[in-house]
Amino acid sequence: MDPRPSPAVNAGKLWAGGAATAAVAALIAIAGILLGRGLFDVDVLAPKGQGTWGDASTGWYALGAGLAALVATGILHVLLITTPRPMRFFGWVIVLATAVSMLAPFVTDASTGARVYTSGLNLVLGVAIGSLVAGSGKSALIPVAPRPVPRTYR
Repeated sequence: MDPRPSPAVNAGKLWAGGAATAAVAALIAIAGILLGRGLFDVDVLAPKGQGTWGDASTGWYALGAGLAALVATGILHVLLITTPRPMRFFGWVIVLATAVSMLAPFVTDASTGARVYTSGLNLVLGVAIGSLVAGSGKSALIPVAPRPVPRTYR
């Protein structure tokens, strides 16, 4: 039996942080799309002919970013209550998911500029989601007092 007790998780605090992260991620996605289309004149998710705000794909991208933050929160919650070294596993999940999201634009037939910009935006989203959810997870941990070790008398 492991003498170190597992910490408890304040689920309300964790999920409040996850919801806040979802809002931040959605706003980063919208700001990134506006920046790419408006300032750099890059096709991000939809042709420039759709205007700076683009079409419905802008909303879907922001919604996807928010949902990614909530999925990350769920993954961290499960890891916190089931695995040893949950933050290490969470870090790996975030790094690999971010890498996949950065590579995904390169399998499309979009212009090179659009693929590179979208990949960069996905990197920013991955770093933001990973760091904010990890911070929420650390603050949601409730430390548990160590169990007393029984004394043996000789």
